[in-house]
Amino acid sequence: MSVISIYKCLCDEQRLRILNLLREGPLCVCHLMEILEADQVKISKQLRYMKDLGVVEGERHAQWMIYRLADEGHPLLTENLKCLQDCAGESLALAEDLRKRRAVTAHARRTNPVCAEALEA
Repeated sequence: MSVISIYKCLCDEQRLRILNLLREGPLCVCHLMEILEADQVKISKQLRYMKDLGVVEGERHAQWMIYRLADEGHPLLTENLKCLQDCAGESLALAEDLRKRRAVTAHARRTNPVCAEALEA
C-alpha cells in the first residue's frame, strides 16, 4: 500500500464515512447501505476499491458480506484513522453515521441472530 493510494482512498467522502463506521467494528454491506442511505452498487464499488488497496477485508457469512478494517494496516493509514476518530466528534455527518450504526446493529442483534453473529466474528 503506497502513500499515494492511502490518500486517494481518504479523499472521498463516502469512503471516509465507511472507514469511520468500520473503526467501530465489522458491518454487513446491507447495514452500510442503510446507514449511508446509498444503493448496493455504490457501497460495493467503494468497498471493492478499498479492498483492492488492502484497507478493508471482506468475508462472506451465509448470504451476508461482512467488511472490517484490514488487520495489518499501513502506519500512515492507522494515524489517519486516529485523526478521523478525532474529527468524528466535530463532523455532524460522521457523528450521525455512528448514531445510526448503533441503532442498526442493535436492531440486527434483536432480529437476526445469524447476521449479528457475523458482526461479532
